[in-house]
Amino acid sequence: MDKTLLTTDFHFPGQTAVYHGKVRDVYTIDDNIMVMIATDRISAFDVILPEGIPYKGQVLNQIAETFLDATADIVPNWKLASPDPMVTVGYKCEGFRVEMIIRGYLTGSAWREYQAGCRELCGVKLPDGMRENERFPEPIITPTTKADAGHDENISREEIIAQGIVSAEDYEVMERYTRALFAKGTEMAAAKGLILVDTKYEFGKRDGKVILIDEIHTPDSSRYFYADGYEERFEKGEPQRQLSKEFVRQWLIDHGFMGKEGQQVPEMTEEFINSVTDRYIELYEHITGKKFVRTPEEHLTERIERNVLDCLTNLQL
Repeated sequence: MDKTLLTTDFHFPGQTAVYHGKVRDVYTIDDNIMVMIATDRISAFDVILPEGIPYKGQVLNQIAETFLDATADIVPNWKLASPDPMVTVGYKCEGFRVEMIIRGYLTGSAWREYQAGCRELCGVKLPDGMRENERFPEPIITPTTKADAGHDENISREEIIAQGIVSAEDYEVMERYTRALFAKGTEMAAAKGLILVDTKYEFGKRDGKVILIDEIHTPDSSRYFYADGYEERFEKGEPQRQLSKEFVRQWLIDHGFMGKEGQQVPEMTEEFINSVTDRYIELYEHITGKKFVRTPEEHLTERIERNVLDCLTNLQL
């Protein structure tokens, strides 16, 4: 797949650091500005899969841009500009070592743990008798510690504060922001016939203030159900029609891979890769209400470099 962006190696003026994550490459400029490039890499079970997904980076970046702009009035965020379909430029913040996961429904990994007998998740008690994809009386927050490598670990609010990972004051702000963002995302999804099932947010600090960082409400960080037919499928115990990365995880599980030691990633056929692209574009069009415009795939790195340099110049860095 030579038309996917799998790696980057830019050297921007004033560049002071670079970080290559599972999906994004982040370049720091003058220890003040961050250039976040959404690559076409895809990860599942905390493993980067060997093949890229065409247009995935563009989809993720443009969905995140939509939601960052739509929620800026309720939660301050890091974004300054999106100079390229695959790039967001914004302020550097000191990131908290916690991801704030909020769940409106019992599904995914939470359901797998519940099925195995778990009745307390990250300090939140869960009632007996719940069914897969059932809505919680009110959304629950189940944080995880943010790992540099390997698997993130579930952790409770009390443990986060007791271990000094985040202060009680900052955690309260993060929790309030998490609920406000989820409420807004739920409202925006409902207007497009979707249910925002669960998602995660990351926060940092800049000038003493808690700031929303990274992407939000994308298929990499969120799960969506189609609202139409949800109740009927739930009553019958049938799988929900969903737009998320869960179908990739399920495909891997069906082919004997869950990221465990000794397991091999199954061959990703061109047909499967194209189906993943189609799912990502489908979500973009549903959640934004806009037609997805496929930016030409040729000369990706040259285009990104040119657009980022123009942006940095305009920001007078």
